[in-house]
Amino acid sequence: MTVSRRGMFRGVGIGAAAVAGSALTAGVARADGGRGSKGGGRGRGLRTGADVAAADQWRVFSGRKVGVITNPTGVLEDFTSIVDDMVARGVDVGAVFGPEHGFRGTAQAGESEETFVDPRTGVTVYDAYGANVAKFAGFFTESGVDTVVFDIRDVGARFYTYIWTMWTAMQAASQVGIAFVVLDRPNPLGGRARGPVLQEGFSSGVGVLEIAQQHGMTVGELARFFNGVFMERAGQVPLADLDVIEVRGWRREMVGPDQADRWIPPSPNMPTPQTATIYPGTGMFESTNFSEGRGTTRPFELIGAPYVDHQWAAALNERGLKGVEFREAYFVPTFSKNQGQVCAGVQVHLIDEEKVDAIAVATHMLVEARDLYEGFDWRGDGGRWIDLLTGSDRFRTQFEAGASAEEIIEAWQPELQQFVKDTRGYLLYPGPR
Repeated sequence: MTVSRRGMFRGVGIGAAAVAGSALTAGVARADGGRGSKGGGRGRGLRTGADVAAADQWRVFSGRKVGVITNPTGVLEDFTSIVDDMVARGVDVGAVFGPEHGFRGTAQAGESEETFVDPRTGVTVYDAYGANVAKFAGFFTESGVDTVVFDIRDVGARFYTYIWTMWTAMQAASQVGIAFVVLDRPNPLGGRARGPVLQEGFSSGVGVLEIAQQHGMTVGELARFFNGVFMERAGQVPLADLDVIEVRGWRREMVGPDQADRWIPPSPNMPTPQTATIYPGTGMFESTNFSEGRGTTRPFELIGAPYVDHQWAAALNERGLKGVEFREAYFVPTFSKNQGQVCAGVQVHLIDEEKVDAIAVATHMLVEARDLYEGFDWRGDGGRWIDLLTGSDRFRTQFEAGASAEEIIEAWQPELQQFVKDTRGYLLYPGPR
């Protein structure tokens, strides 16, 4: 089956692979006409779940009142918003729920668009950024929707917040008793899981559930995993109506360049696929007094601080890290940390995206910065932020004790291997894990 697979059936045990779709998505796989039907329009013939559904005239939502969780990345292959297209084709769109940065993408990091009536479609857009389960459930009840649709490009890192918006909405859908559909998209990092796994006691807004820092799954696969493993732990009934409309033409070994021609920044500081490739690692610099490049044209690729010099780039290049090279760089952030100050540091250049282990690269960068510069420090919270980003206090404890990058990386391998095993039954696409 190539399009729709249920994440968790009644009575099926944890870890069981889903093998059939519900009535909601029956027939979508046979669609081959209309918008989105061109095979070569997306990378190497990729077609997103949205393109597949639109090619079938959105018949998957016939007779349904739909609420859509999306942002500017929720588009078809001709860049038409899925909401605009649904409304134009007669789908009963009862509401849109805007995540961080908003439905139309007008808000910066940590901000949202307020609730408003979209002037183009006449649909009410609810401000869902930071909404808890009860608030989402209230939105669903107030709007009268019977099906929630999720379509947002994820970038594959645990601390990127859209997947947690999805998880919260899934719990609310379970409470209200409505269907949940994921229009799936490729993971721009491919299907390889990397980095430490979040541990109990370190749940936060940048990591709610026990998944790897680079999870290596699509949002559809994550939804199936969340429903099958975590829903009952959260005190909810697993969704009986969870469906994923799958991507066509994607394999797990496919990384950023396969989708570069269709990249839409999912947030203001994620401008390119290259940014996304390195972000699961260099995002850890948010926990330090280094600038992570916010306020520049190359966030998460330009890293530095006022007290850094040329030695850092030279030392990092001597480490011979796979897939990257480091260029000595100077920049002045226009906002965020070190705003208005000249920062010295590096630009991380991606030489071979398929070989990059972003979290390992950033671990080496952090260790080298620690060893070179007395001014290196956490950002003022005693290291709590790095604990939340890495999912436990182990990284910080080892780091502060002087451990090498290799020792820190080795410490998370057993839990990562277990995560790979635990998620195997929920995957939808072929290729290496």
